[in-house]
Amino acid sequence: MSKSRQKGQELLRGQKKEKEKKSDRPMIEITDKDGDEILERIESKTLTEQDYEILKWLLTTFFKLHWLLEKKNISIKRLKRLFFIKTEKTKAVVGVKESECCESEKGKEEKAVDKDNASGEESDSFAPPDNKKKKGHGKNGASAYKGLEQKKISHGDLRVGSLCPGCGKGKLYELTPCREVRLISHPPVTGTVYELERLRCASCSKVYSAPLPAQAGEEKYSEETGSMLALLKYGNGFAFNRLENFQNNFAIPLPASTIWDIIERTANRIYPVHLALMRLAGQGKIIYNDDTGVKILSHIKAKKEGRTRKGTFTSGIVSIVGGREIVLYFSGTKHAGENLAEVLKKRAKNLGPPIQMCDGLSRNLAKGFFTHLVNCLAHGRRKFVEIYDSFEPQCRFVLESLRQVYHNEVLVKEKNLPPAQRLAFHQEKSKPVMDKLKDWMDKQMEENIVEPNSSLGEAINYMRKRWNELTGFLHFVNAPLDNNITERALKKAILNRKNAYFFKNEFGAQIGDMFISIIQTCIQAKVNAFEYLTVLQKNTQRIFQEPENWLPWNYKENLSVSGLA
Repeated sequence: MSKSRQKGQELLRGQKKEKEKKSDRPMIEITDKDGDEILERIESKTLTEQDYEILKWLLTTFFKLHWLLEKKNISIKRLKRLFFIKTEKTKAVVGVKESECCESEKGKEEKAVDKDNASGEESDSFAPPDNKKKKGHGKNGASAYKGLEQKKISHGDLRVGSLCPGCGKGKLYELTPCREVRLISHPPVTGTVYELERLRCASCSKVYSAPLPAQAGEEKYSEETGSMLALLKYGNGFAFNRLENFQNNFAIPLPASTIWDIIERTANRIYPVHLALMRLAGQGKIIYNDDTGVKILSHIKAKKEGRTRKGTFTSGIVSIVGGREIVLYFSGTKHAGENLAEVLKKRAKNLGPPIQMCDGLSRNLAKGFFTHLVNCLAHGRRKFVEIYDSFEPQCRFVLESLRQVYHNEVLVKEKNLPPAQRLAFHQEKSKPVMDKLKDWMDKQMEENIVEPNSSLGEAINYMRKRWNELTGFLHFVNAPLDNNITERALKKAILNRKNAYFFKNEFGAQIGDMFISIIQTCIQAKVNAFEYLTVLQKNTQRIFQEPENWLPWNYKENLSVSGLA
């Protein structure tokens, strides 16, 4: 930072400390002639006290404008990144050359060449690139369609052991069947209209109606209907009115009010499982939490009537229990920390405090409960990503340092190290990097190299104030680096918010939270949510008796035991 800029910023800080209000400060007006005269007095070193006041005002105004423009550019960049830039990886933000990366692809290639030479083989530096398609690209094979009905088709005219119709000499033997896929489409909700024949006696006028077939069921809307509508609405963001219009396209009317009735009936049949998931989530060793905004119309009305807390939020909580991820959502006026406290009330008293991962906001803390608090490293890193264009050298140093830490985490996962060895690895490899970064940040602020009120100063102070929490992965076994798992989970709530815009009341929000929680937990457990919701509805009585035995990862065992599989 130049001395003139530092001097100007010191003047700006002095202005902020003045007791006079901004509106009371006198406005200095100068003409071109006044400016020329001041320049002449500067050259002759005969400045007056009035000249000093004018120059002080000009410098203060200049640096104030510079600060405002800097803030504006950062806000514009954040907006552009929101719409156009999909990654915050260091290589994308910094745009470094391969030779300058801390762990460049070029370095990896050189290691690969050395390895080939060590094995006695000549490496071809002009070898063509590997054109093998990445996983997830290209056509899906027949084996990918696990949800389709499987039908075995025999040849008909030929069978194993028959003589070859071509040569008439050899006998046919069986090969692995070839598979052909045929896909058809149906409306989300479809069914059958049964026309029941009716006969009347010509003498006594008694009417006899044909009975419904057994496969028709007893209710108009089957359990599969409730599962499908819940999955479309809360799992994929289809609003009720949109579903109504979609069904009308197939001449199968399903009003939005009817859809809600089906959803509510389904919720009444399965809610004990949601309560069981909440109880189990309270026993987690690692608990992540965060929140996002939501609109609840009844709370907006209450806000106008003078309710003290006016904001409404959807909190996302991810609890790791026995290697499984339980995802919970809570919508209302409570913050993420208050909802976490409700979950921790169900924690067994003999268990120690869990590791809690969240960002640096105080509203994420569960008051009345002790946790090993760890803050999200990605949140601190993002502040430097947003101001990179304004402070390139400083931000680049921070991003490259954190890049090494995340690279070490990748190595941990590749080696599949157990928790204790992961902690030791980070203490050996990542701690020196983080210590060097901490010393650099302390130097920037303590030696006044960086203005505390600047965007860079704010980003550095954010990390300095939370340094112990941001480096929790160096102190606690299994402590994560960031809160990205909750950020991904909240996308499900954001999807519903973007499509449906709001909940009508708190009851509707609670039902939505329940379905989203169950569906997202199924996704994390790699369980078919449609099949799971259907099974729960068909076993309602048993679920109310023993909900802990009907969770996404153990419900099939109970089906097989009861002979219902």
